[in-house]
Amino acid sequence: MSRTLLAARAGLGRTTVHEALRPDGNVPSAETVAALAAALGLPQAHRRELLELRRTAADPGAAPETGPGRLIRTWDPHTLEVHPAGTSAGSPRTQPGYVRRAHDEVLADAVHAARNGLSQMLVLVGSSSTGKTRACWEAVQPLSDDGWGLWHPVDPTRSDAALAGIGRAGPRTVVWLNEAQHYLGDPKTGEHVAAALHTLLSDPNRAPVLVLGTLWPEYADRYAALPDPDGTDPHSRVRELLTHRTLTVPDTFPSAALAAAATLAGAGDALLADALTRAAAHGRLAQELAGAPELLRRYEHGTPRTRALLKAAMDARRLGVGLHQPQDFLVTAGTGYLDDHEWEELPDDWGEAALADTTRRVHGRLAPLRRIDPQRARRPLGWPVPGARAGLPGTAGAAPWFRLADYLEQHGRAVRWRLCPPSSFWWAAYSHLDSPDDLDRLAEAAENRYGLDWAAQLRERAACLRRGETPTAAREGHQGNAPQQAGRTAPPDADDEALLPALVRLQAQTASWKGAEILYRQAVDAGYSASLSELARLREQHGDLQGAEALVRRAADAAHGTVVAKLARLGEQGGDAKDSGALYRQVAEDGYAAALAELSRAATQGPTPADAFARRAVDAGYHAALTETGRLRELHGDTDGARSLYGEVAATGDTAALAELARLDEQDGTRTAVDGLTRPGRSRTGEEALFRPCAVP
Repeated sequence: MSRTLLAARAGLGRTTVHEALRPDGNVPSAETVAALAAALGLPQAHRRELLELRRTAADPGAAPETGPGRLIRTWDPHTLEVHPAGTSAGSPRTQPGYVRRAHDEVLADAVHAARNGLSQMLVLVGSSSTGKTRACWEAVQPLSDDGWGLWHPVDPTRSDAALAGIGRAGPRTVVWLNEAQHYLGDPKTGEHVAAALHTLLSDPNRAPVLVLGTLWPEYADRYAALPDPDGTDPHSRVRELLTHRTLTVPDTFPSAALAAAATLAGAGDALLADALTRAAAHGRLAQELAGAPELLRRYEHGTPRTRALLKAAMDARRLGVGLHQPQDFLVTAGTGYLDDHEWEELPDDWGEAALADTTRRVHGRLAPLRRIDPQRARRPLGWPVPGARAGLPGTAGAAPWFRLADYLEQHGRAVRWRLCPPSSFWWAAYSHLDSPDDLDRLAEAAENRYGLDWAAQLRERAACLRRGETPTAAREGHQGNAPQQAGRTAPPDADDEALLPALVRLQAQTASWKGAEILYRQAVDAGYSASLSELARLREQHGDLQGAEALVRRAADAAHGTVVAKLARLGEQGGDAKDSGALYRQVAEDGYAAALAELSRAATQGPTPADAFARRAVDAGYHAALTETGRLRELHGDTDGARSLYGEVAATGDTAALAELARLDEQDGTRTAVDGLTRPGRSRTGEEALFRPCAVP
């Protein structure tokens, strides 16, 4: 090749080429060496050797290059702020397989130019967690193979570190400016950093360098905006630096990229497979990968009030409630997920504060709970906002609705499937959900967990809503902020007799006996003297026999048979068996089944219980008396007799007796008794099996 032809291919003058090739000529510039090496098609390693030789020849006393940074291969991508996608507790942070998109090709061209000796700069612009930093990391891997270094200025501050080190950055260095607004947007140093980067990129003696950065769109727009004619120009150097050096990263993956991701998932990439279950429809694959770990952290390490709302939302979704859940439902249900100490520590506005916590966004613009308007898509433009139906989003004064993050919904199904929601959950569903289909699904879930009373009430409410009627317990007086009062659940109105059973069931299952006692006292004040018996039961369970007896004697003045029987039981525990027997007989003569059952138990002497009293109790509708008698027979060694009684009661649909049969079968290593009672068609309703596997914690 003649020198004339070489000069033409390199884009250089013949004199420049002649001087570069003279043994006694001046040391050529880095640009000249790079251009000649490219024209000759020299290997990359040879080109690097020539550039290093040129640098040392130009300054024979120069020390070997010791610029900032270290070899690319020594960096952990997470240290460079690539979002981790792995969520397994205690396992190393992992990354899924990489799926290339259009911007990756532009990045690859810039890296190729840098490998050929030309300094380059690109800033990727995109929303949070769209894959900008990961794209930069994947792009520099070829440079890692060539021995390039990488410098990530962060200490003491990003802008201070950049200003202090840019002047020392030398050839074959990647300058890593993730979240470039921290370097370029500082009001004091941003313009200085931009000027220093311009000098670095323009200096042939320090080429090649590659400057990579990321920005959110709002920052890129701010730096690109022209100033007012009479105003200041705070970002002039930044705007000049970024001109023709930005690259847009889209929020979504196109169909071809999603197909490539599916191929990787099919080959065993579990992270991509999991994310695709949520992102296949909307294409925001990177956001799902980046946001999932932070969503999980917010759930697992959140405050008790935050976790309470998220648990309620998770349970609602896994048990059949639709995507959109009203605020009143979440707050009411959430109360049962708090223990007594957590409840007592809450402020009055805890529900609003908890919702504010759960709606704060994480990476990828995801949030544990997202406020939504399910009616928005169905309202024509200019259509007036409806106001007749209370509780709908958009209604004046209505409480908002929320949607649980898809990832947390999946997580809830995986980790909470064995758990039964607290009673506040069922109460909230009865009071605040107005979709008959949702209520029917919850009724089935309640029945599967032996919440037969709740199942009946939820089905009744669903039927009322289908008929266009308003169920009694959902009246205006039982909504709003009532669950935030002491005791967590609104007390019934004095004339609302249909509500008392629901209240009793709710408190009988609550984990907070102090809250239950408050509500029972409210019920007593409203005229429900029968609640004194339940209040006494709570006192008895917690060892306060004296307080329990006082409450029961107060109720006994009203000649309430069940209460008198309870008084007899307390007397028996206190050692006064004679007085207790008299009280039992007094109440039994009035036909109270519970007292008959107590007489059956009290009359037991030896292996044969007083079956006559027990069967009188059964005739009065108290089937549990035979179950208690069966337990006493077991206690005295008569297992066959106990099994016979359990089977007799279980055939009527009593799940407690069925559970006793299952226990005996387990002890014997058989399933004979249970299988006989749970075969298809053996049902109280004719529609559902009597017994289903349940998972109550």
